[in-house]
Amino acid sequence: KIMELLSDNICPRDIINPHSLENAFSVDMALGGSTNSVLHLMAIAHEAGVEFPLDKINAISEKTPCLCKLRPAGTYHIEDLDRAGGISAVMKELRPLLHLGLKTVSGLTIGQIINKASVIDSDVIRSKSTAYSDKGGLAILFGNLAPEGGVVKRSAVAPEMMVHKGPARVFDSEDDATKAIMGGKIQPGDVLVIRYEGPKGGPGMREMLTPTSLLGGMGLDKTVALITDGRFSGATRGAAIGHVSPEAAARGPISAIKEGDIISIDIPNNKLEVLLADDEIIKRINSLDKFETRFKTGYLARYTENVTSASSGAVFSK
Repeated sequence: KIMELLSDNICPRDIINPHSLENAFSVDMALGGSTNSVLHLMAIAHEAGVEFPLDKINAISEKTPCLCKLRPAGTYHIEDLDRAGGISAVMKELRPLLHLGLKTVSGLTIGQIINKASVIDSDVIRSKSTAYSDKGGLAILFGNLAPEGGVVKRSAVAPEMMVHKGPARVFDSEDDATKAIMGGKIQPGDVLVIRYEGPKGGPGMREMLTPTSLLGGMGLDKTVALITDGRFSGATRGAAIGHVSPEAAARGPISAIKEGDIISIDIPNNKLEVLLADDEIIKRINSLDKFETRFKTGYLARYTENVTSASSGAVFSK
């Protein structure tokens, strides 16, 4: 098939466009959302030369129902989704929200493909009328703590954590945060802030799987929030907000947070704030030295210098 596409001179940019990206995000929302998909799809948009602002994702989420709850947000596994009809069956339920005339690598349009699909198990793939929620699984939060946005898997957040306010517990690495959690130093109501784990700061933006797993295992995921400029594993649940941009290494507002600052999270209204005056945030940032990576030579030094914000897909600037 690849050779056929090559022979017909069909290239990725003939298939990837604003409408196909909207379709991708719509399906992601219906599946319960993957925070990593935001990073990857923004990077794909960049490579395809497509402008796709982050706030557009919220617009898609507002009109896309959450039809599936796969682990860890629910009890079903990806194999259950496949047996229930798969992605094409999910897309058939979303039919009114999708751009159906788009071409695919198969040679068929989206509409032609999903016409053949059917939902075999309506417990795994729900209909719009029985959806888990009338909004999609992801939300992009903005505010003075995340001017360029932060991402949360809304479908995996406990109802009592959708709105939360608490004191910041600040850590400059995942390792330090992990030690504090395991040492019993995190209390219900706290907001963990793990920074310098972004594209530049890591470098490489590793997944904060250990802290989120520990919080879940200790029963703190319904009382403790986590905010980071790093990212998460698909196994993450709870009020875990990642990709906070600009990152700490780029001297975003997250670099100005101090222990005990009050953080306000309002997922229904897409807000992420620190209760500080703007001039105080600026003052604190200006008092910081320029970020210096520990890698002075080689690929990671070049990566740190050239990688962009997570809000644009953590792609190279040149």
